[in-house]
Amino acid sequence: MLQSEVQTGLSRENLLTLFDGQQIVARGSRGVVAQALAAAIHQRRNGPLLAFSDRTGLVVDLDWRGSDAEIAARYEPAAADTASTDAEDGPDQRPRGPGRPRLGVTAREVTLLPSHWEWLATQRGGASVTLRRLVEEARRSSTQSDQARAARDASYRFLHAVGGDLPGFEEVSRALFAGDRVRLESLLEPWPDDVRQYALYLITP
Repeated sequence: MLQSEVQTGLSRENLLTLFDGQQIVARGSRGVVAQALAAAIHQRRNGPLLAFSDRTGLVVDLDWRGSDAEIAARYEPAAADTASTDAEDGPDQRPRGPGRPRLGVTAREVTLLPSHWEWLATQRGGASVTLRRLVEEARRSSTQSDQARAARDASYRFLHAVGGDLPGFEEVSRALFAGDRVRLESLLEPWPDDVRQYALYLITP
């Protein structure tokens, strides 16, 4: 990985990685990568230029037209504009009248069998409290598997886009979906360094 190209303070959610063929040329925010894409296009690089989301492994379309300043303004608005937006979207600070506090809860329809409603009626706190508790428990128990699946899918999307024509792609895909990290690393060893490293980075939740 080109660590020198990575912007500090950015989470994986907001990072993009730009490939020129099978080589990383930039990593960072959308604005930074769009500027790097413009520079690479002006340099008439030989390989296909693809920007990937570090979160999903999907190719991201970027508008690279204009100067660096125009690209920065397009993708990274001024802090003042961001602060203004945050203030507008922030919590309502107006004084509230008497009555029940607003909890930000949206009512939705839930369809259950009569036996389910009967069981919920016997639980402490009532149906709403019990359902929220059950949902939170299910979320906690599935978080790890959901993250692993999302990471695997992201790695496969990238590998398919960049390495679909590389030797052993089918075996690499099988090892990826089988969750065999050792075999996957072994199969990726002959591949270009940046492709191998980025694929392994994506598969790590």
